[in-house]
Amino acid sequence: MAVDWSGLCYAALLAAGGVMGYVKAGSVTSLAAGLLFGLLAAVGAYLASQNPKNVWLSLGTAGTLLVVMGLRFLSSWKFMPAGLMALLSGLMVAKIIAGLLRTRPHKS
Repeated sequence: MAVDWSGLCYAALLAAGGVMGYVKAGSVTSLAAGLLFGLLAAVGAYLASQNPKNVWLSLGTAGTLLVVMGLRFLSSWKFMPAGLMALLSGLMVAKIIAGLLRTRPHKS
């Protein structure tokens, strides 16, 4: 049973980003969203650590953030924070999909 360290780091970055948004701009929405998505990503990383095929919560969380933050980045063209979160979420989606393809059984 391998620990999903990249998923846990991603969760910590999401939560830290929400706290930073609250501290810098006083945005309660950023705080709530960061903590909620950080918690979802952490639970997803824990589930993936227990069973490498149980990645659906992680994939849903990262995929949702990829779309939402990607659209925010495309509308503002500001890298921080939307571009960075879209980039990190895209990397997580790619990692999860690559892991799914790697652990998929081959039928003969």
